[in-house]
Amino acid sequence: MARLRLGPLLRYVDGSSATVWVEASRPCTAEVRCADGSSGRARTFQIAGHHYALVQVTSLTPGTETAYEVMLDGTPVWPLPDSPFPPSTIRTLHDSAAEASPLRVSFGSCRWAAAPADEKDPVGPDALDTLAARLAADPAAERPDVLLLLGDQVYADETSQATRRWLAARRDLREPPGTEVADYEEYTHLYYESWLDPEMRWLLSTVPSLMIFDDHDVIDDWNTSESWLAAMRATPWWRERLLSGLMSYWVHQHLGNLPPDELERDALYTAVRAMPDGTEVLRSFAARADSDPSSVRWSYRRDFGRVRLLMVDTRAARVLDEANRAMHDADEANWLREQALDAHGSYDHLLIGTSLPWLLPPLVHDAEAWNAALCRGERGARWARMAEDLRRRADLEHWAAFPASFDALTALIAEAGTGPGAPATVCVLSGDVHHAYVAEPSWPEGRDPDARVLQLTCSPVHNSIPASIRIGFRFGWSRMGQALGRRFARHARNGQTTINWRKTAGPWFGNQLMTLTLRGRSAALRLEQARTGRRGGVPRLEQVEESELTG
Repeated sequence: MARLRLGPLLRYVDGSSATVWVEASRPCTAEVRCADGSSGRARTFQIAGHHYALVQVTSLTPGTETAYEVMLDGTPVWPLPDSPFPPSTIRTLHDSAAEASPLRVSFGSCRWAAAPADEKDPVGPDALDTLAARLAADPAAERPDVLLLLGDQVYADETSQATRRWLAARRDLREPPGTEVADYEEYTHLYYESWLDPEMRWLLSTVPSLMIFDDHDVIDDWNTSESWLAAMRATPWWRERLLSGLMSYWVHQHLGNLPPDELERDALYTAVRAMPDGTEVLRSFAARADSDPSSVRWSYRRDFGRVRLLMVDTRAARVLDEANRAMHDADEANWLREQALDAHGSYDHLLIGTSLPWLLPPLVHDAEAWNAALCRGERGARWARMAEDLRRRADLEHWAAFPASFDALTALIAEAGTGPGAPATVCVLSGDVHHAYVAEPSWPEGRDPDARVLQLTCSPVHNSIPASIRIGFRFGWSRMGQALGRRFARHARNGQTTINWRKTAGPWFGNQLMTLTLRGRSAALRLEQARTGRRGGVPRLEQVEESELTG
């Protein structure tokens, strides 16, 4: 009899359909049955001895909620027996004409797997676990319409003690890559550790999620520079690690991001389902993605009525040649531009999801731009060698470290936010930097876009940041920090940035989630942190910021 190994995860949801992702213990037919009579079924496909299915549920009614159960070969496997959680439900989106209906978008990044229930959590309560507990206690409470996970869903290079014990029973940890994961099977263990956490498992079964990778999904500072990549390719374990990371990401995260019609047109998805074992086909795809990043697109677009979301890959599509360094190759950059400007005037809010913040503290931005200039030789070979070493040690590889791409994104945001039919807001949603803040840019000579433009950064949902780094980020926003940043710019012979920006809220440190509530042309922001009372007790989400983003 087939067992449910992982899931269900509720992924794509619109007004009349949904997709539910599951992993089973053996080949079978997975079926989702809803209380309102809607249903869907799919045969599992096999990758590296694991069996997955993405079940499409159709004929749902817009703006309704229905409980569902999962069957494997006709046997009920979800909800789990004696589950303390309410039934998992599918809540469809309202018809796009229903402008009075709000869209709630919650987002964050950087989640270490939660500590076991009988162990003290070294980084404090998990924001997603805490959200799950709140929703489970009151199923009628306000909940996100979609959860955006902006990178580092798993940490391939920073494993828990429990995972290290599991790895040690499998291979000699004295051999590279040591306590980091090495292959596809070890990646699946990371997903089990993270997504079988009871609160997280129930949350992902009942709140639709969209995901994109960041560096730790593969390795810290993934694709930092050309010399970094050359060094990694010279190690004997890197190729297997990268291919396994891309394969497991495609299976566990990427597939669920896609609408059903795109899935049906996806040649790889069709090929994998058509054969008894799709491992080699998927592996060949991952190898091609490594050798030719333009052969695959991890970025994607979702439209929620009059809200447009562009989730942008800032890792795999990089151009690392120092003379032509770019966050995206030309094809990816053109795609982003086309999607942002498509049917201009047809959306009220443009959300750009990018794991890496576009706007950093000014000192950090200037330091990264200074470093990028030195690495490409502006001050000679000796400075270039020093700068490359610093780039890797200090993680200087955000948008600011790709100056041409920073300027291109800035220009695109201004163009999308200007003119007749301009949206009310253009919001860049980011994580990565283990704290939260709101920043607002301004353009020179009164050339501000018609839309309100904001950088909204929120991380981690479950991680930590050293006290020294906290001090550094605070200093980066200060006047003294900005003055120091200008000295970096002069030394690198960098000109003035095309925009200025200021922090309008934050920084906040802790495990946290941001939520945007979008209704018509209005937008509101809420930040909540997971906290435990002074005397311990049940963790809770406490609101630390709430503001209106539009007049």
